[in-house]
Amino acid sequence: MIAQKMKSYGLNPKQPMIGIGLFVLTIIWAFYLYSQVNKLPMFLFAGLMIGYVLTRSRFGFAGGIKRVFYRGESSLTVALLIMFSLTAIVNVGIQWAAASGGAIPAWLVTNDSQAIIPGTQNVRLGNISTALGGFLFGMGMLMAGGCASGTLSDFGEGEGHSWVALPFFVLAAAPGQWVGYQLDQSSIGKIGIQGWMPQYIGYGGAIFVTLLIFFGLYIVAKKYENHKKQIGMYTDPKSDYLEYEKPVNTNDKEFSLSSWETYHKFFVERWSFITGAIGISIGAIFVLVTTGKAWGVTTPFVSLDQKFLGLFGMKFTSPAFDETAKAMQGSLLVDGGTIRNIGLVFGAFIAFLMAGRFSFKFRFNVRDFMIYATGGLLMGFGSRCARGCNIGALYSSICNFSVHGYVFMAFLVLGGMVGIKMFEGKVNILPRYELSNMNMATN
Repeated sequence: MIAQKMKSYGLNPKQPMIGIGLFVLTIIWAFYLYSQVNKLPMFLFAGLMIGYVLTRSRFGFAGGIKRVFYRGESSLTVALLIMFSLTAIVNVGIQWAAASGGAIPAWLVTNDSQAIIPGTQNVRLGNISTALGGFLFGMGMLMAGGCASGTLSDFGEGEGHSWVALPFFVLAAAPGQWVGYQLDQSSIGKIGIQGWMPQYIGYGGAIFVTLLIFFGLYIVAKKYENHKKQIGMYTDPKSDYLEYEKPVNTNDKEFSLSSWETYHKFFVERWSFITGAIGISIGAIFVLVTTGKAWGVTTPFVSLDQKFLGLFGMKFTSPAFDETAKAMQGSLLVDGGTIRNIGLVFGAFIAFLMAGRFSFKFRFNVRDFMIYATGGLLMGFGSRCARGCNIGALYSSICNFSVHGYVFMAFLVLGGMVGIKMFEGKVNILPRYELSNMNMATN
């Protein structure tokens, strides 16, 4: 019954068994990782969870800009704001509890015996490297078709643009790390704004101001949506759902674990953006609680780039690479950040396999390839110049009350809009902005 229904939708009924097999192998790998470093399975589990949620809900940070521009509807943008709000509300409690127990901000720690307030590792100066990195990253993610986490999940889904962009993303990470450090050490790099809200307005003030900012952004998004409606450039939020992603009518069906309706509900039906927002929030909070650090994606890319470039005799002696020194001492397969990124890819891969919809999508020309690759380079360079991507420098920074996250956000949005304006109609993932293109899937 399930196999027949999957075939009727053009889905592959054999893939779920592969998905189950991969999940079992991942569990076995988790036990092996535990024998190496007992915390590594937590990194793997976090990645699996986040990757699965990203794919099931078609959730993405780049879509928060692209979708509202092309489709005129702000459903994903609003979901992102809800995700930020939920995470910040929980994080303020975690940080307050840690501080009450004697923990201090990361930049005040002088020895290993001092406890760090979780998430304060993401507080830094919002300066020229933050602005430049945010702008370049914003451009790159629109050109490549996804942000950092989105590139990893798209890679697991078999998306060709991600398979092109990801290697170039990694390749530019180490140069971006070095340039960011040099800018930070320069006289102009010392000019900027740095602030951790609880330090100035207390924990209550920090969450109040943060939620007030999110509410303001919500109003802006809704006003822009209304403007799009008035000029006839608005599309229904669910109009891009594929037929098999839509809910199945179960009014006359009895609940059965072996029915297509049940299987569809658990593994095929598309989750809403709000569900995705809640799921990602849970994943990010899990990371903070289990590791004491906020979720990040691109620092492991620097380590991987160093390993690769080291094959050609390159040495990395600059203090810029102190951040990755520990990971470079051994195999990256025992580095928590790398394991989490691999888990994210596996989570997305398993999600598509269980739905029977995995396929490689390499329908692009040479020009598309070059733009994807350039986008990957810009994301790699920009993210490490700013010491973080849409996750580390934006989501994790803002939700841990670092003011510099807003600097990164402003320039990321600016870069994203410039990327759309420069490349719309020149690459297949950015069609020309016309009414006839509004039904495209843009998440």
